[in-house]
Amino acid sequence: MFLLQITDTAQRVADTLNQMPINTAPKQESLSLIDLMFKGGWVMIPLAILLFLALFIFFERYFTIRKANKSESSLMMQIRQYIITGNLDAAISVCKNSNTPIGRMLQKGLARIGKPIKEIEGSIENVGKLEVSKLEKNINILGIIAGIAPMLGFVGTISGVITIFYSISQAGEINIGLVSGGLYQKMITSATGLIIGIFAYIGHHILTMMVDRVILRMETDAIDFIDLLEEPTTTTR
Repeated sequence: MFLLQITDTAQRVADTLNQMPINTAPKQESLSLIDLMFKGGWVMIPLAILLFLALFIFFERYFTIRKANKSESSLMMQIRQYIITGNLDAAISVCKNSNTPIGRMLQKGLARIGKPIKEIEGSIENVGKLEVSKLEKNINILGIIAGIAPMLGFVGTISGVITIFYSISQAGEINIGLVSGGLYQKMITSATGLIIGIFAYIGHHILTMMVDRVILRMETDAIDFIDLLEEPTTTTR
């Protein structure tokens, strides 16, 4: 009797296992970043161009501004010494060899020594504005990219959604695979546009802050230079 109960229980367990569904779902394929980029469609081409342009402008301006902001702590000391001793040619040579916006600005002021202070100040200010304009070259393009890239990515997503719903209207039925697959592919453009826009926005502000530091140094050195010329012991031509 006991053996019959064990046999009956084992049979029930076997029947239960046979009735359970076997998970034979296919293994999901992993997608690489490159595959996702290609699935974004035609909008990824202008987005890639914007990304390349943003990277080029950022690094080109970054190293240019960094070079312009290199430390020249001894420049004003040398100029002061040469002006006091009346050796203006040596002071101009020091400024020329520095090859920086500050050096070129002070070189212009040195070339005007002997003329009224107002005229010297005006010439220094004009050179300073020109140098700042050179440093700010193409920086505003990063701001434009920061605004265009997200909108372009959104346009790609919207156009993809329109295509999906057009396909559904043609088929006359809703295919969840078509909808979900199409949406995740088209959302790639929005994500890409946002990433490019964020990078361009951050790059724009980093470069702007670097330029502001250069401007501050130029203004400080210009004031020190004018003060030096107004000292009674200063020797002029």
